[in-house]
Order: sequence, then structure tokens, then C-alpha cells
Amino acid sequence: MRARRRITVRTTVRTMALAAALVLALGAGPLAAPAFAAPAFAAPASSAPAAVPSEAHGPDGTALRAALDGLPDQDATAALVRVGGTDGRWRGSAGVHDLASGRPADPDARFRAGSTTKVVTAAAVLRLAARGEIDLDRPVQRYLPGLLGEDFRPVTVRQLLNHTSGIPAGDGLGSTFEELYAHRYETLSPREVVASAAAKGPEFRPGSAQHYLNINYTILGLLIEKVTGRPYATAAGELVLAPAGMRDTYFPGADPRILGPHNHGYQAVEKADGTTGLVDVTDWVPADEAAGGMISTTADLERLLTRLFRGDLVPAPQLEEMFTVPAGIAGATYTAGLQRYEYEGTVYWLKTGARYGYSTVIAGTRDLSRTLVQSVNSTDAKGEGMNPVVQRIAMAALK
Repeated sequence: MRARRRITVRTTVRTMALAAALVLALGAGPLAAPAFAAPAFAAPASSAPAAVPSEAHGPDGTALRAALDGLPDQDATAALVRVGGTDGRWRGSAGVHDLASGRPADPDARFRAGSTTKVVTAAAVLRLAARGEIDLDRPVQRYLPGLLGEDFRPVTVRQLLNHTSGIPAGDGLGSTFEELYAHRYETLSPREVVASAAAKGPEFRPGSAQHYLNINYTILGLLIEKVTGRPYATAAGELVLAPAGMRDTYFPGADPRILGPHNHGYQAVEKADGTTGLVDVTDWVPADEAAGGMISTTADLERLLTRLFRGDLVPAPQLEEMFTVPAGIAGATYTAGLQRYEYEGTVYWLKTGARYGYSTVIAGTRDLSRTLVQSVNSTDAKGEGMNPVVQRIAMAALK
């Protein structure tokens, strides 16, 4: 069956200030041609979206609708968008549930949230710090003795949170899509990943530079387990997911499926004959649970962002860590769980995530005048550049 396109939209509007584009934190490099057959992608027949009135102020419904028009295409098969905040709200979805059936995308679908998981991990650590169970200035080696080895200077919990630890990346199960796809039902334990990183020695002196890496949050996941005496998923659920009201969010562990309603994810690959095909990558055991293993919804991520920024989840003194870029480090933009982005004098706080088949963005002003949550079923979620659909949505949402 040929894939069909549909856009669904709900809007309410107030007043807003001009906002900015987002930058995706992207991972893997160019993809190698896989050794298996990939389904060819054919563009669907054109269909016009339903007319939706736009307003002069607040979220630009016309621009947002245009950003979603044309899905599925070679860049994405579906997109889910929630624009919120005190200046107005807009909801939209486009694309298909899966290419085989062509059914419209489920606007309430679950998806792999990728590195937006780090916001949950950071919030969990900061809540434990507020309780006095974690000292942000204490070396992690004191909590987890023997984890890094003698080559590493003391690395504080705060340095893990803001990616200034100097601990290099750990090893995975491959470096190309073909290798990773072949091992998609396998995973390495957090301690195995940390051991491979520690064996490489420090990348730089702790606190002297900033390098965004999953390894920092993999270690924070182990710290949460050590301090609480519970598995990471259980502790994160009790500390963050439950109080944030994230009822449709969970950590799948070793289950490769996305439970409940979800739209399929696809990865574009080059076939032996030089053409491009799409591989269904929906089922995949996630690696780095505390760094990027979460499954969520746009509604739940909007709840997380809103309640976090309001101070409902983390007390004010510890919450400042999420809005504080380490001083004295050239080019630093990351904080505890978030990233600072400034445009025309206005500061936005964001986090991006990417798993094969799924790209996620959450962003907002600190005063919550404007928030954005988007999940795009990108066909190049681990590519080197910014996905065009993700970029179009961000530019329209924060216009």
C-alpha cells in the first residue's frame, strides 16, 4: 500500500517574543552499505493539509503546518510536535505510523527519547544532592572506588554532570550502522562501558575543558544505583518520572520493543546498486540506559520540561546547576543535563536526543514563555548534519 500523508493540528494562541533555532547533538558518521536487503522508498502522492487559521502573534500555525507538510519523505517518515508556554500552544503531527500500511502517524505515540534521558538523570542526581545523599563536589571515586583506576585525578559529581570530567568515550558494539544493526539485540553493561573508557586514560585534566559524552551519564547512572540501592530505572522513576507525572515514560531494559502505541523508525542506507533504501529500526535494545535509554512521549517530555523549570522537581539551589555553564572554559555550553543557546539576546535551554529512527528536541525559555518538544522519525538520526525536518520545525516553532 502506498504511504499516505496527513497532518493534524490543534492551536491556541497568546503573545510571544521572537525565539531561535536549535542545534542537534548528533552522533555517528557516514553509514556503510548494509549486507542485507533494504526496502526501497517511494515518495507518496501529494495531498494538501487541512486549512488551519493562523494568528499574528504566538505560535505561527501556518509556518508550523508548512514545516510538517510533505511527510513522509526521504528525510523523515513522521513528526510529532508540541509548542507550549505562557505565550500560546500548538499541537501537530504528520506522516505515517509505518510505510507498509500508510496509516497516519499516532500523535500520542511513544518513541526512543535518546539523550533527553540525561535531563532525567541530572534531575535525579540533583534531587539526591538536595537530600544530602550526594555531594556534587565530592569525587565520584569516593562513591564508586576502583571504577576509574589510578590514572585519573579526582572527578567530581558536578564535573560528570556538566561534561568536564575528562573521561573518554567508552566502547560500543560497532562504529558503522551495519555493525550496530547486527548487534541490535545485544548490549554492554554500564560497568563494561566504563571499564573500556578507563582503559584509555584521561582525555584532559578534570575541569579544564568540556566534551559532551555519554560516559559521564553512564557513570552517574551507576552513582544513582549505589546511593539509592535500587536499579537506575526504579530510582529514576521514583525520583523524577512519578513526580513529573510522566505516566507514559519508561526504561525498556533489555526489551528491544517499544511497548504501547508507537510509530516505526527507519534508517536510510545505501544499497549495493547505489540506490537508497529504508531499514526498519524500531526494535533495538538501547545502550547507555542512564545516558539515552528512555522511551517517552511528547506530552510527557513537555511535563518534564515545564515542571522542572518551575522548580517542582528540583529545589532552587540545586536547580541552578541546570542553568549554569562552567566558567572559564572556552566554548562551553552544557550544564547539568541541558545546553545553553542564545539568540538575539534571549537565552534558551535545550536538550536533543538521537537513536536510529528517532530524533528528539526539548527546549524552552527559563520563564516558560515558549517551550518546544518534537519527535521526528528521522531517516538519518545519527547523521553528521541537522535533519531538514527537525530544522524546519524548530525554526517555525521558535519564530
